[in-house]
Amino acid sequence: MVLASLGAFALVGCTVAPGAAGTPSATGSLVELRESYGIADCPVTDPSADAVDGGLPRTELPCLGSDRLVNLAGLPRRPMVVNFWAQWCQPCREESPFLREASRAGGADFLGVNYDDPDQASALEFAGLAGLAYPHVRDRHKQLASLGVPGLPVTLFVDADGRIVGRHVGVLESRDQLAALMHDYLGVP
Repeated sequence: MVLASLGAFALVGCTVAPGAAGTPSATGSLVELRESYGIADCPVTDPSADAVDGGLPRTELPCLGSDRLVNLAGLPRRPMVVNFWAQWCQPCREESPFLREASRAGGADFLGVNYDDPDQASALEFAGLAGLAYPHVRDRHKQLASLGVPGLPVTLFVDADGRIVGRHVGVLESRDQLAALMHDYLGVP
């Protein structure tokens, strides 16, 4: 099952959806594309919220497939898994089933960071086909590199106080590994 899913995801990067970045109707088409895949819009955040010590920084990152700007420092204070990915990243594709399963299981919020990815339409297509229905922000110019993103994928664990309490660099190997990391860093059962 996983191999069949990975094969399907390998083809995703080879297609360009209508309204690809650079076309005149890109914004409207991207919103429609996000909605058609059932990907959540980003939460409304306080643009003036300041970062907590050791937490996510104050930002103005665009939501992938939305006109909304997101201040990561203003995200709701709940346990959160933040995953950095790109549609061109093969290890990101490999770990996507584990992220999908964990996000559906509950216990923590999930946020994707589409990182250093030039094509929003292909990114939305990948996230949609992978079933990553949680919100995603777009960091096209690596503004979040200071959070320790040496390459992709990277997964951060943010506690209910807004502090980054854990980091996993590299591909997540299994749902059990992700569950153990969520338990260790966030106390999620």
